[in-house]
Parts: sequence; structure tokens; C-alpha cells
Amino acid sequence: MTRPSLAQQAAALRERVARWDHAYYVLDAPEVSDAVYDQALRELQRLEAEHPQLRTPDSPTQRVGGAPRADLPPAPHAVPMLSLNNALTDAEAEAFDARVQAALAPATPRYCCELKFDGLAVSLRYRDGVLERGATRGDGAIGEDVTANVRTIRTVPLRLQGAVAPLLEVRGEVLMFRRDFERLNARQREQGAREFANPRNAAAGSLRQLDAGITTQRRLRFFAYGVAALEDVDAGPPPAPAGEGGVPVGTGAPAAESGSLLTVGSQSALLDALQALGLPVCEHRAVVEGIGGLRGFFEAIAQRRDQLPYEIDGVVFKVDDFAQQRRLGALARAPRWAVARKFAPREARTRVLGIDVQVGRTGAITPVARLEPVEVGGVVVSNASLHNEDEVRRKDVRIGDTVVVRRAGDVIPEVLASVPELRPGDAREFVMPRRCPVCGSAIVREEGEVIARCSGGLVCPAQRKQALLHFAGRRALDIDGLGDKLVDQLVDSGIVSHPAGLFALDAVVLQGLDRMGERSALNLLAAIAAARSTSLERFLYALGIRHVGETTARDLARHFGSYAAFAAASEDDLLKVPDVGPVVAQAIRKFLDEPRNRAEIDVLLATLHPLSAPPPPARAQ
Repeated sequence: MTRPSLAQQAAALRERVARWDHAYYVLDAPEVSDAVYDQALRELQRLEAEHPQLRTPDSPTQRVGGAPRADLPPAPHAVPMLSLNNALTDAEAEAFDARVQAALAPATPRYCCELKFDGLAVSLRYRDGVLERGATRGDGAIGEDVTANVRTIRTVPLRLQGAVAPLLEVRGEVLMFRRDFERLNARQREQGAREFANPRNAAAGSLRQLDAGITTQRRLRFFAYGVAALEDVDAGPPPAPAGEGGVPVGTGAPAAESGSLLTVGSQSALLDALQALGLPVCEHRAVVEGIGGLRGFFEAIAQRRDQLPYEIDGVVFKVDDFAQQRRLGALARAPRWAVARKFAPREARTRVLGIDVQVGRTGAITPVARLEPVEVGGVVVSNASLHNEDEVRRKDVRIGDTVVVRRAGDVIPEVLASVPELRPGDAREFVMPRRCPVCGSAIVREEGEVIARCSGGLVCPAQRKQALLHFAGRRALDIDGLGDKLVDQLVDSGIVSHPAGLFALDAVVLQGLDRMGERSALNLLAAIAAARSTSLERFLYALGIRHVGETTARDLARHFGSYAAFAAASEDDLLKVPDVGPVVAQAIRKFLDEPRNRAEIDVLLATLHPLSAPPPPARAQ
């Protein structure tokens, strides 16, 4: 057999690594081990380094960020990137459906329902199937060229699969998953840098970096939701814009298309075709009929909103059939055939009645604003976090102020900002107390720390209670039925003072507590018994080590595999774990080196069944 040429070897490696990337990052179904992947990528890097002429724009090696750029050049859109009209209520959604039904009568329209991502709209231009340019929306007519940064996003294919148009523009959204946002902010805190307010801001800031190397370090994702397919960006005037998704394919756009994109006649078929090209498309979509179908999709997604791995602020309704879209046409700024059904706002204005402090499980003293009750995102809010004393000062929140409050999921609401122009003359500044309001111990704030803490430790009932609630929480050992009021009784009566004490409870003791009948006691004991069998990552999270959240606990469990290996790890060993920096490593060792903590953990390990470690870690993005 003839030995393959160097060009053939490089081409085969590019195809192989690109296929594995797609399986891993888009399909979430790895085809090979990390070792096999790394070996192939290194071999491709070696070939391209030794023979630069073999390097191509679509090579997986080109995802690595390059040198900092002096600016972000303008990127004109051949087809404007427009926005959608909003429907903020059921009545407005009904009016949209009524207008569509009337305009298309006697035909019955079907709607393609999709998610409205809370990210950054982008346009990706592919020439002969190879990624040529990535651009932000900008003002709709001219965006910013962010090609180097887009190349670092692992879910963006550098080469499309199958036959495609000579030039194809894909429209979609760049966003950051919640867990990646939490990791990014943890790194920001550790480095003393300013934290991002929300995943959307983090995604936008990451994509618009002048240094693509910074973008590489931040885990961005991409979802495609439409196209604008053009034979050439200079081929005369662009067609009439068709809104957020671009130009409906196969409906008169000046495109020289090939393959399945030429014949698709609906938005739902287009999404399937994009997926077949190797582009990531959100799985949460449906085709429905009538206002009942629109309302059903909206309500179903609203219920699942907080379980999604990313932020959304509503759903999008689009007439599915492209021929019907052409009949409906577009207004100056938005199409008539689509609307964004927005969720209820999760921000509201209200007045600060007072500022108290709460004591957390680590002794952290958190200022909490007592509010004039206000509905935020469908929930009546009367308290909101102010995080720490510095935040109170930075936001200039005073007792008596009107403030903006935000609520997201099941997280405690927070005060975003005060409204100084509405400040009354008798508004009072917050003063941090010197003594813990629960146990009277001194409140201290160590040098370099932003958090003040109660110095009482487990002497402080508030810390004992919060430690127990954390230990039994849904994301920790998941002891259903162990709520605030029951923990109050257990701690106040001296029955339980530490987590291991939960496993010594019996039915007689429990039935002696207020509002605890036989059935409730037995259910709680069953939940405690079930908690004896848990995973290593849940156990590590349940311990309540400072700076060790769910993600870090999972990384630690996967890295060390057993509690014994974790407990024996030095700070240097801990620093080898992804996203564990010096602050986190020091906090872990300080916790493990405390004799009382070690004694408590020994009792727990003797009580719990063998802890199961998760599988080895997969490739990091």
C-alpha cells in the first residue's frame, strides 16, 4: 500500500478530530477517550507546525486564541439582523394569533415554538462550508467582527457537514451556561476581579474581548435558530428582511443553495436541516396549532425554566410555513409572522423598610433588606439580599430608599440598585452591628475579606442550624422533610448539634416534637436512611467547606475518586483540580486540618455506606 501523503494525513486527522469534537461538545456523546483525542490533536498540531502549508482555516487547531487585536472591525450584515415584537401578556399573544389567522384565512397556520435565549445574537458566515466570519448583531445593519473569538467556541463547527450553499449565513445566539457562569465568577472572586452580573453580560463581555485568548478561557456555547443564505455578499440589494432568523430559506432569497436547505419549506424543517449540517440546535422546540398550542408551550417552558442549564427570558412563536411567512410580510423593524412571548419581569421597584443581618452556616453576616412586599416574577417578595457591607455602600442603599429588586429561580431575591432621585429626606445609612444578633459573639472582618463573620462558630445556634440545613439540602444529602422549623426544634432542644446527630434520631424522639406525628416521623427516618447511601460529590458538598460549591465538589470527587485520597491531598495536589485556585485549596486544607471537623467526618464516614465516586473527568472545554 502507498503511504498517505502528509496532506492526506493532516486532512484525515482534521476530519477525525472535528467529528470527535461534534460528538463531545454538541451531541454530548463522546466517541473516544481523552487519551486518544489528545494524541490525535497533538499529531495534527505537530504536522501543521512542521508544515505550515498544511494548516487550513477549518483546522481544529485554529480554535486557540491568537494575539490581542487592536479593535473590533465593523462587520456589515448583507441581510439586517432585526428584532421581534414582544407579547407580554396572554391577551397580546392571543391578538398575535388572531391577526395571523385573519391574514391567512381560510388556511390554518401552524407555529414553530422555540426558546428565547438570554444571550448575544450573532451571525456566522460560511463560504463553501468553512467558517469565514463571525459578527455580533450591532445596530442590526453593522455588527462587530468577532471571528477570532467565535472560533474558540467549541459548539461552533469550523466546517459544516454535507453539501451547503457557496455562501451561507447562520443566525443564532451565543450564551453561557449557568454552571460555567458560576465558575467564571468564582475565578473572578479569587483573582480579586469584578464579578459579572448575569450570564448574558458574561457571554457578551467574553465574546467581545480584544484578546481571543481570554475568550478561549470562558466556556461559551452557541445555538442556531435561522439563516440568511446568499450567493455573494455583494450580489446587489439584499432581500426584504425577515426578522430575527434572517431570510427564510427557499423563499426567494438570492441564494445558490444545494442539499436539503434548498427544499425546506418551514422553520421546523430548517432547524432539522441546520442540525444535519452539524450546527447545534436547541432540543426544546415544538410545532403547534392555535392559541391553545401556543399557550401550552409557553406554560410548559415556564415551569421548566429554572431547570434549564441556561437563562431564557421567554419563548418565540413563528409561523412555521415559509410561504405563509411571505404572505404576512414584515414591518420596518420586525416580522408580522413572529413574536417573542416574554416571561413576567423578575425585577420590580419597592421601598426598603429596614436592613437586618442574617448569620449563615459559615458565620457570614449578610445584610438583608426588609421590603414593602412586592410581586416579582409571580412571587411576593418581602426580603432581599444585600450580600455584604461593601455592596450596601457601593449600591448606596439606605433605609427608606426605593430600590430595584431582582429574583431569579429559587435564589433569594437581591437588591440591584437604589433609585436616588426618589430618596426621602429621612433616609438612614446602614451600620454593621458589632455583635452577632443570635449569640452575641463579636463580628469580625479579616483583612482582605469582604465578608464579616460571627466569631462564635458552632457555639452560635444560627451556624449550627444553617450547617444542618445545608447538609440535608436537596443538592447535598437530600433529606426530605428536614425543614427550618424542625431544625429549629432539634437545635434549640439540644437533640442535634452536628450533622452526624441526624443519623441517631429515632421515632420516639421525633414524635415528641411539635407537629411531628407518627407518619411524618417515619417518613423523615426513611429519608435519613436513604441518605446513608450517597455519592462522594454530594458528601463533599454537604460538608459545607468554604468556597466548595456543587461544581467544585464534583470536580474534586472525580479527580480524587475517594474520600481518603481527597483528605490526604496537599494544597499543591488540590491545585491540580480544574478551577481550584489557591484560595479554594487553602480553605479546603484549613477545614480538613481542624480537629473538630476531622472528628465529625470520622463519625459520618462510619455511619454512611461506602461513597461512590463519579466517572473520571471528561475533556474540559
